[in-house]
Amino acid sequence: MEFDLSKVRNIGISAHIDSGKTTTSERILFYCNKIHAIHEVRGKDGVGAVMDNMELERERGITIQSAATQVQWKDYTINLIDTPGHVDFTVEVERSLRVLDGAIMILCAVAGVQSQSITVDRQLKRYHVPRVAFVNKCDRQGANPIRVCNQVREKLGLNAHMMELPIGLEDKLEGVVDLVTMKAIYFEGDNGENLRYAEIPAHLVDDAKKYREELLDAISMFDDELMEEIMENGFDNLNEDKIHAAIRKGTLSEQFVGVFCGSAHVNKGIQPLLDAVARYLPAPDDIQNEALDLDNNEAPVPLTSDENAPTVALAFKLDDGQYGQLTYTRIYQGKIKKGEELTNTRSKKRFKVGRLVRMNSAQMEDINEASAGDIVALFGVDCASGDTFVSGGINYSMASMYVPKPVISLSIKPKDKQAAAQMGKAINRFTKEDPTFQSFMDPESGETIIKGMGELHLAVYVERMKREYKCEVETGAPQVAYRESITQRAEFNYTHKKQTGGSGQYGRVAGFIEPLAEKDYEFVDMIKGGAIPNEYIPSCDKGFRKAIEKGSLIGFPIVGVKVTINDGQYHPVDSNDNAFQIAAIGAFREAYEKAKPAILEPIMKVSIEGPTEFQGNMFGLINQRRGVIVDSTDENNMSVVNAEVPLSEMFGFSTILRSSTQGKAEFSMEFLKYGKVPNNVAEELQAKYKAEKAAGNK
Repeated sequence: MEFDLSKVRNIGISAHIDSGKTTTSERILFYCNKIHAIHEVRGKDGVGAVMDNMELERERGITIQSAATQVQWKDYTINLIDTPGHVDFTVEVERSLRVLDGAIMILCAVAGVQSQSITVDRQLKRYHVPRVAFVNKCDRQGANPIRVCNQVREKLGLNAHMMELPIGLEDKLEGVVDLVTMKAIYFEGDNGENLRYAEIPAHLVDDAKKYREELLDAISMFDDELMEEIMENGFDNLNEDKIHAAIRKGTLSEQFVGVFCGSAHVNKGIQPLLDAVARYLPAPDDIQNEALDLDNNEAPVPLTSDENAPTVALAFKLDDGQYGQLTYTRIYQGKIKKGEELTNTRSKKRFKVGRLVRMNSAQMEDINEASAGDIVALFGVDCASGDTFVSGGINYSMASMYVPKPVISLSIKPKDKQAAAQMGKAINRFTKEDPTFQSFMDPESGETIIKGMGELHLAVYVERMKREYKCEVETGAPQVAYRESITQRAEFNYTHKKQTGGSGQYGRVAGFIEPLAEKDYEFVDMIKGGAIPNEYIPSCDKGFRKAIEKGSLIGFPIVGVKVTINDGQYHPVDSNDNAFQIAAIGAFREAYEKAKPAILEPIMKVSIEGPTEFQGNMFGLINQRRGVIVDSTDENNMSVVNAEVPLSEMFGFSTILRSSTQGKAEFSMEFLKYGKVPNNVAEELQAKYKAEKAAGNK
């Protein structure tokens, strides 16, 4: 069979947690004949959803790792990547979007646009991923897909229009009305696999006409011929192919989002959604991908889908399975063949492609070659997430992914010697798999510290150590990633002089430090007349960088500092690299004390959703935690409260929130910014740091 790139779709499913992403994926697998029975996410049958292949995912009923699978729909090949919705696993979403060409954005028909939907929308926009929207859970009480479509316009600023209307809602959901063909579609059979097309029910005809006119009016902007036809003949008897072409054009340009509706749980609305993926979302050759030429100042190079061109592929996800490391790879140009040699442009290592497989969630199928546009997995390749593989002597790199910095850390220690060896293995694997999970040894306490995006993020990794590595560990109290900064300008003029037998050390550095808003650190050289020779300027920079690694208030890194040197002195014999580094460290410490240093803490963007009756409790919980309420909205007896709260006040919040809202509210949080700590908290932190230092010196 000839490989037709125009019939390939690389798509992801992204949404707020608990909107039904995995349930929808499960139905897609079923209707594409990939599985022969449907299982639920929190499966009573003990099987669980196919795409949630981790035991932990099935227990918690959430998606933690993105899973990749390939399905056939009619004559289209769809590579489907199921991404997590929980913000702690945001890097999984990021790296999946990096390699996708299109996406299905799922929204809940009751809750509508939620906090995480806004994050997902931002990510889709960042990577310019065209999408269609699917309003799921139309069988739930309070479902209103039209209200959700309006929210998509208002809250996300998207040009969204209904492509379908539901026939009945809540427990009366029977099918959908297709606004392009103006036909009703009913989903019959045990699992909704048989589609029956019929006339639109009489009570929906007027609504269907109204929303169809709105849709056609919006898409006519993308096709002049269609616009002329509408102006001459009205909205009836239009060419369906022209309508589809205009919708596709609008979708690909990210200026139009078609909104579909249904309920994956009761098997309604999935097949038309698959048709929409095939019709409107881009093929790999519709997207212009670029690589950076490392031999030419990272100049952008357009990639082609030509399978005879040199290979360029991106390793976007690592998974350590029972057969060794599995590297999920998206091929952008050329092809990958079993047995051929490729080069990792980061490590400059060459490797031979051993086993090449196509993933179907946890199962795999061996293949001999794969071409541009395909997503495959390689076995036994030593690489990191985000590496680029090339052939043919080129030295290209795909632009790197955005990786947010960790904001929380925990100390962990193994319970015995055997656990210590296993813990090392586990940490090594997890840090390779997930760039937002980091670990280091604290030089003062000798403890192993793990860092991540939130409590759930770290809890999942600790749990995985126990299950996958049989490694029992004890965890210490969570530590917040504080920072120190300066609040005003201060000058320095510092001389480092050391005379011992033989040549001594000499260097004088003068200038000033001042607060910097956009960056962590900036170094400015304003030396004139050779007061400090050019070869020692980098030494000064190195010294300042070393000085900001640890502040004097609570021992955390210093950020937001601009250092300018404008004078100095050197000695023809005693000056050297080391002398100027030490002089710069001394100069910084001298100025730091005068620059009114302050402690900064991570401030989280917190969004709480729960029944309106508990709104007072939700406000109270935020106020008790030094939080600032940004806004709150009430809709359909549900309240959404958005706030900014210091991370240090959010530990154990989920338990407290559950108990004060009868378990009916949920929250999500993500890092927003660093903010100044109040004086009383700063004093406590400083007193604690001094006590720890004193104890360490005894």
